[in-house]
Formats: sequence, C-alpha cells, structure tokens
Amino acid sequence: MSLVSLLIGGVAVDRVAAARAESRMAKVFQDGMGTAERPSVHVRGFPVLTQLAEGSLSHVDLTAHDIPADGSTRPLPVTKLSVGLDGLRTSGSADESHARRVEATAFLSYEDVSAALGVSLSRGDDPGRINATASLPLAGDVTVSAAVSAAKGDRIAFTDVRTVQGELIPPLKALLDKALEEPVPLENVPKGLHLRSVTTTENGIDARVTGHSVTFRPSSSSTA
Repeated sequence: MSLVSLLIGGVAVDRVAAARAESRMAKVFQDGMGTAERPSVHVRGFPVLTQLAEGSLSHVDLTAHDIPADGSTRPLPVTKLSVGLDGLRTSGSADESHARRVEATAFLSYEDVSAALGVSLSRGDDPGRINATASLPLAGDVTVSAAVSAAKGDRIAFTDVRTVQGELIPPLKALLDKALEEPVPLENVPKGLHLRSVTTTENGIDARVTGHSVTFRPSSSSTA
C-alpha cells in the first residue's frame, strides 16, 4: 500500500472518529437545552484520534438555533447560540462533557424578545439602545427608547427610558413597565456561563457570555 493511501486512510478514520464525537456532543447539548434540532458541532485540530486518546479535545465549536424559553425559569428564548469550548473532556459514560473554558455569544432577535416581553422591540437610533413600542386598542401606540446593558446576576437591563413618540398614558406605561422595569435573567444558556456584555445590532441583541470549568449534561442545563 502506498504512503498516499495510508495517509488517506488515516484521515478517513480520523474523520469518522471526529464525526462520532461531534454527534455525541450534539445529542448531549440538545437533550440539555431542549432544542428542536441538534446543534452543529465541529471538533478542531488534527488528528482527533490522538486528542480522544488523551481524553481532551483542544477546541470545539458549537452552534445551536432556537433555544426555547421555558416560563419564569428561562424567560428569554435564544435565537442563536455560538459557543467555543477549550479543553473539552468527555466522561467515560459519554453522559456529560466538561470544558476548561467557554466563550459564547447568545443572539436574541428583536422578534423573539418582543414575543417574550409583550412589547415590540427594534434597534434604537443610538448605539446601545433599543426602541420599545406598546400598543392597545383605542389607546393607540407609544414608543420609548431604552439603553441596554448587562446587569448583576446575569440579567439584561433596560434603563434610561425616554418617550420618543406618542403619549405615555397609564395603560401603555403599565405595559412598558412590566416589560422593561426589571432586568430580565438570561437563563437560557448552559449554567456556568456568565453574562459579560450586551450589544445592540440591526436585528437583535448580542449577549457575550463566558465561563470556566463548565459541565454540560443531558436532561438539564445545570453545570458543576
């Protein structure tokens, strides 16, 4: 057998091992976060077989879509979650994975956040701000502008609220207060990841989250 054939065969075997590891990790994440579709997972580095033999993958990229809200415990849906994991170890039973370090961006579309909060959100005129519009039959519409920031306790806060259009009559103010007055917990990411910053974009809010020593388990988003 030629050296080229051996190399091609080795790459093919390594790719099969990588695909199996990716599939296993995708299932663990899907079971834990309740996504309708399995996330995409890519193991970086070559050879993967050597990494698996050593019990640690140097870097893994994971992308999940449409992580649903779940009542008061997970009030905000996440439209897209992009995760980079360093030093990922999988337990012998393959029931959980443990990452030394995690950096992720949770994208929350204005459409999804609007549905969760009950008012219509869009990008504000100034950086770091959103517009929120409340509507009621007969009462009409009112639009306010609010600054968006990361608050203590891994929450997204809406502050410095200013009326930009319409009259802020009591019924409309009540709707906006309910949606914006209290910071909203960003619980819909694996626990162990902490909110560092938020950025407003044309289509939604980017929330940067990081964590160290994060464990992903099936049937739960909790970590150790």
